[in-house]
Amino acid sequence: MTLVLAWIVFPIVLALLSLGCGLLLEAASGMRLPGTLLLPGGFIVIAIAVYFAHMSDATASLQTPFVIALALAGYGLSPPWKRFQLDRWATGAAVGVYAVFAAPIVLVGTTFAGYVRLDDTATFIAFLDRAANHGYGGGGLPPSTYKATLLSEGYKHGYPLGSMLPIDVGHTLLRVDQLWLWQPYLTFLAVLTALGLYELSSGLVQRRALRACVAFFGAQAALFYGYAMWGGVKELFAPGVVLFAVCLVPRLRTARPREAIPLGVASAAVIGGLSVGGGIWLVPMLAVGLTILVLYRSVEDVLKTVGVYALTAFGLALPILLVSAARLNTLGKFEKATQLGNLPYALSWWHLGGIWPSGDFRYGPSDPTLTHILVVLVVLVALVAVVMAWRRGRLEIVVAFVTGVFACVVYVERASPWVAGKALASSSPIILGVGLVGTAVAIESVRRTEWGTVLAAIGGVALAAIAAGVLWSNGTQYRGVLVAPSARLMELETIGAKFSGKGPALLTEYESYGARHFLRGLAAQTTSGLRVDQIYLRNGSTAVIGVSPDVDEIRLDQLLQFPIVITRRTGVESRPPSAYTLAWSGRYYDVWRRTGGGIIAHMSLGSRLQPAAVPDCKAVMTLAARATAAHGVLEAVFRPQAIVIQPNGTIGAPTHFIPGGYGELYGLISKTKAYTLTLPFTVKSSGTYGVWVGGSFSSTLTAKLDGHKVGQQRNQTEWPGNFLNFGSARLSRGRHTLVIKHSGPDWGPGSAAKQPFGLGPFVIAQGTDDRGITPIQPKAARALCGQSLDWIEAVRGQ
Repeated sequence: MTLVLAWIVFPIVLALLSLGCGLLLEAASGMRLPGTLLLPGGFIVIAIAVYFAHMSDATASLQTPFVIALALAGYGLSPPWKRFQLDRWATGAAVGVYAVFAAPIVLVGTTFAGYVRLDDTATFIAFLDRAANHGYGGGGLPPSTYKATLLSEGYKHGYPLGSMLPIDVGHTLLRVDQLWLWQPYLTFLAVLTALGLYELSSGLVQRRALRACVAFFGAQAALFYGYAMWGGVKELFAPGVVLFAVCLVPRLRTARPREAIPLGVASAAVIGGLSVGGGIWLVPMLAVGLTILVLYRSVEDVLKTVGVYALTAFGLALPILLVSAARLNTLGKFEKATQLGNLPYALSWWHLGGIWPSGDFRYGPSDPTLTHILVVLVVLVALVAVVMAWRRGRLEIVVAFVTGVFACVVYVERASPWVAGKALASSSPIILGVGLVGTAVAIESVRRTEWGTVLAAIGGVALAAIAAGVLWSNGTQYRGVLVAPSARLMELETIGAKFSGKGPALLTEYESYGARHFLRGLAAQTTSGLRVDQIYLRNGSTAVIGVSPDVDEIRLDQLLQFPIVITRRTGVESRPPSAYTLAWSGRYYDVWRRTGGGIIAHMSLGSRLQPAAVPDCKAVMTLAARATAAHGVLEAVFRPQAIVIQPNGTIGAPTHFIPGGYGELYGLISKTKAYTLTLPFTVKSSGTYGVWVGGSFSSTLTAKLDGHKVGQQRNQTEWPGNFLNFGSARLSRGRHTLVIKHSGPDWGPGSAAKQPFGLGPFVIAQGTDDRGITPIQPKAARALCGQSLDWIEAVRGQ
């Protein structure tokens, strides 16, 4: 049901609200908008309306009723059934774009793209959580990773939310978590870009089928598509708004002053979505618009039109302008050449051509020569389109091209590579779209000039080549996308709802979507990553970002401050101390509630990837003496040692894991092609053993024990040191063989994705579901010597 609500109902609801608000914009301005601009225009109104509601705690929860009221007003003032005619070609292009952007996600299920590759989405969802009912700031929140996210990631400094706030409207109406609406929302933004390109091409391209080609392929510019596949929102928001505004600029020649309102609304939306620095996108269109007014209108009309525009733009941009002072104090880092963000190096200008056949746009194309040839072709036909548009007086195409180039020049030259990449992404569909207009103009010249047949043939070949390059590019990204493990995240969503208000909680696993979002109601903190206070390990250090320390590695006093502890089920995880009892257990997580105390000392045994070990007898007796002095007892968890197999067949695990260089250091497998591992091992006693696979894999992974299949999973991405359960089997004492088979790339989404942390090691473990504690009288402590144990505690007497 979530899949249907997110991918079908949500975009329909958002489209209906946008249509109503677009009709309202028409009524307010007196301008008859083209049918293809009604949805983009109305969406822009929604983005501004929700921003106004968000400016205070008292009005934040009114954002959805406000938007509904605006849409109903639009339907009432201008009933669409009296004038609306469906353009089948525009509709087809929009549906096609929606399908292309949705496919890598929908074919997997309810999930989102860019997991691990970029965790900004977790931060943005935290912002939306807060924005749904509160204004800026994190006041009144208990210490938690959620609060740390708001305070340290820019929310309190006026982070621009106009590009994402409409998601909260869908969340309120459909009761679907914002995270599951994220990818459908990005796809909706891509559709708005396609509609803008369709309208942009209408001035030069007569045939609707060719306009549909411009819209369909132009909206799939490789870098634009790539940012959608790692969760970028501002990059997808900007082109649709810019194209809407660009298409209105030439109308200033004959427009009444009041008809400058839509342009002012779009300008305010750019500022609201991109912050004050986003004003760079407005410079070319405003310069051209002012020039048109001066050349073709009286001084009185110029002053009135400029006044209406300024009043609309600045008035509607008020929410972001009010917080811009605080925001400007944090922008220095965006000007540094060293600020790469999640980029390994600055992106290339070649990306503007919209063709980049690489599974990850951050790296070079698979065929650089052919890629560069196709990009040069795009640039050439784009210049043809610009020249033809200038000659025919279709300034919107000229302004669109200049705007895209100008924004990139400014951002690439003056901003950090991270910000420059965003500009390249937002400009790429505009530049590619203008190039496709050039091919369409050449095709339509067949009856206009003496060389029309030749030009039409050249245009057709160019269109086919560019279209093939676009599909080639996005086909590689479709197979290289990293999708989130939704089943696991949904379990965190369940935990967050079930235990809300019972925190504070500690999530021992590094999972930004858990700590920053799903577990916010528990005031959860994570052992690594964003948090309010440091959580120290027993060795005196803190966990490195991306690492999930075992609960036994955490210093006891640090652990006991949390009434709730949430641990990942990995097959090698330790049981929490005796003060905690199991409150809930799922496929991926256990929730432990603190119900006791009185722990004198806790002796951890084993390591992160080996939960059990045989204790030193002298240490056991020392612990027993402490228990005797306190009239207490010993408590121990008996547990067989796990069999840990590295990918090269070595039995035994490394003592620790780190994110950087993780796969290379420990011989983990990052291959995307098909391969088979044959891993012999020996068990010391008969029993039921579980199979746990560590790390990540892209295609189908099958595990077999002695030739019998025990489990199979597909396309799972994990942070370092975590494991997935692949089933269990009864094994007799002696030698056995584990076979791990990876099927290799196929037609499935993400099947050729290179996993950041690799596959391995593999664990054969007994007793992973046995969480019992055995009390031992101190005088019988010597019985623990020589035993395989998870841990031993000295506990005070009752």
